[in-house]
Amino acid sequence: MVYRVHRRTVLYRSIQKLRSITNSNARRKTSLILNATKYIRGLKQKLQELNQLGVPAAAQNVIDNGPMPVLKVETQEEGFMIKVVCERSCQGLLTFILEGFERLGLEVLQARASCVESFSLEAFGIKENNTLHVDAQVIEKVLSQAIQNWREVTMQC
Repeated sequence: MVYRVHRRTVLYRSIQKLRSITNSNARRKTSLILNATKYIRGLKQKLQELNQLGVPAAAQNVIDNGPMPVLKVETQEEGFMIKVVCERSCQGLLTFILEGFERLGLEVLQARASCVESFSLEAFGIKENNTLHVDAQVIEKVLSQAIQNWREVTMQC
């Protein structure tokens, strides 16, 4: 029984990550997969266009290095309130932050995210029972590293 719940949770998180990466609002899994294939085709087409134009590889890596997302972690009675805000849309950032939560062993009880014109995330998380000592500074360090990893990955695309 526990295995099924865990497997279902992992599947749900994977679907949420795919929705975040592809900016899809599809409810059904089949629609989400169709949106993901369209997204991949679009990326392939952009790459082919860049290759046809003869754009050097170094020039392909130029991305708007706009403002970095701002991270704020607050300790509350039962857990932590994590806020991440950026003035621009940060495609894929939510995935990196959620992976950071997993590394920390934080269970997100409530979250609100927007990735349309700007990026904002407010999440309330608690420590899972089997985690090591986690405080606001540790959370801030891990999530800052996740944001930096996202930034490096988006600069390579």
